[in-house]
Amino acid sequence: MAQRMEILDGGTLDYYEAFYSATEANALFEQLRTQTPWRQERSRMRPFPRLTAWYADAGLTYRYSGVTHEATPWTPQLLEVRQHVEQAATAPFNSVLLNFYRDGQDSIGYHSDAEPELGVNPIIASISLGEVRQFVLKHVKTGEKLKFNLAHGSLLIMGGTSQHHWVHAVPKTKAEVGRRVNLTFRNIRS
Repeated sequence: MAQRMEILDGGTLDYYEAFYSATEANALFEQLRTQTPWRQERSRMRPFPRLTAWYADAGLTYRYSGVTHEATPWTPQLLEVRQHVEQAATAPFNSVLLNFYRDGQDSIGYHSDAEPELGVNPIIASISLGEVRQFVLKHVKTGEKLKFNLAHGSLLIMGGTSQHHWVHAVPKTKAEVGRRVNLTFRNIRS
């Protein structure tokens, strides 16, 4: 069952702490960690502090931060995860961006998923596997911060106007942390 949170300016967060059981999450984490064709992408200025991979329906392209992803065909495993996430989110998804955080120095800075090809109020669904890392949302105008420790096997769905009024990040940490894989589902409009 999801915990629902209404956030400032019309955003919503739905959090499923145990979307996958520990056994399921462990197996999925290990398969994705070892079988994904991870890449070290570069922004205009430097390498991303994490590894990435992008799967999508045929013919789709996704651009952000100076990087262009061409569709890698879905694996049977990722198609199954996609269907499970679509049921929970009651929304269609045609792509997933995977991020591999190797340690506490791997991160993603504040950003929103508000690219025009995602539509007016995109629904973003994010599965966390592996080490627990802090996920931070910050309101663009007020600076209000919401901090969450996303559990292994959890699902966070950001909806409503969240991508227009909030930015989110997984900051670096000096704490000793292990590896984490994050799957972020989006629906790209052609």
